[in-house]
Amino acid sequence: MSAVETKHGFARGPGEGEAHWLLGMLEVVKVCGADTDGQFGLLEVTVRAGEGSPWHVHRDEDEWFYVLEGEFTVWVGDTKHSLTPGSFAFGPKGVPHTFYGETDGAKVLIGLLPFHFEPFLREVGELASERVLPPPLDGPPDMPRLMAIADRAGFDILGPPGPPPGHAGSHS
Repeated sequence: MSAVETKHGFARGPGEGEAHWLLGMLEVVKVCGADTDGQFGLLEVTVRAGEGSPWHVHRDEDEWFYVLEGEFTVWVGDTKHSLTPGSFAFGPKGVPHTFYGETDGAKVLIGLLPFHFEPFLREVGELASERVLPPPLDGPPDMPRLMAIADRAGFDILGPPGPPPGHAGSHS
């Protein structure tokens, strides 16, 4: 099914949506800012075990996570949530959070309201040549570069990917 836009909405089928490689993850944009006038975005994200987002906080954007496949850890503030398929977690604006896969090929839907994250995805990520995980990162990301781009997209990176500062022994 292709995206069909009407005054009542639209639909995207399996395999549809613009795919990006971002920080070792495959991120498929199921709902982009242009679809909702920036009010909402939906990403389907696939990761390897141990991969995920940097520790960060959105200034004016809520983020939620719904696990489709595999297992994820989501930290919201100092609270660690272990998520399996069908599980949900919410990271409200103003509260630091992160996520990472606990199993290879783990897949999660991530919603963002409003969708300020999209410019970061487009500037840091690259269009995926195919809908598979990109090669693993060959080293840590350029954090100063990511922090500057994140700032322009309305969020602050507080630490590298993985557990939040002070919780390094809590990776799995």
